Amino acid sequence: MRPDPILRIDTAFFWEACERGEFVAQKCGPCDILWHPPRPMCPKCHNTEKEVQQLSGLGTVVSWCVAVRPQAFGFEESPIAALIELDEGLRFVSNIEGVAEEDMQPGIRVQVAFADTSGGKKVPVFKPVSE
Repeated sequence: MRPDPILRIDTAFFWEACERGEFVAQKCGPCDILWHPPRPMCPKCHNTEKEVQQLSGLGTVVSWCVAVRPQAFGFEESPIAALIELDEGLRFVSNIEGVAEEDMQPGIRVQVAFADTSGGKKVPVFKPVSE
């Protein structure tokens, strides 16, 4: 089973949203940009005035890889790790499920889903958008 996420002060809001089946990011109040991964201040203007914004969970695969050695801890077989460009413009690294490694290609449309961890938590993964 997947390992549990590590909750920190700056990331707790994200993991709590995942538990509710929500996919969110931080948004800067003054300059209105979104960012991920979570951090204490806006990467553009360095303001600490931030909000949480719901994301669509839709995106496009930009790139991917599969670790061959060592075997991925907590997985029966190494997962596909992918860079996904979300429709909101953010890039997000996660696992792709429901696609064989040999069928992966740039441009695959995906949507967020939530996978269980060994401790009963939830983490975001992506699956192909069903036509």
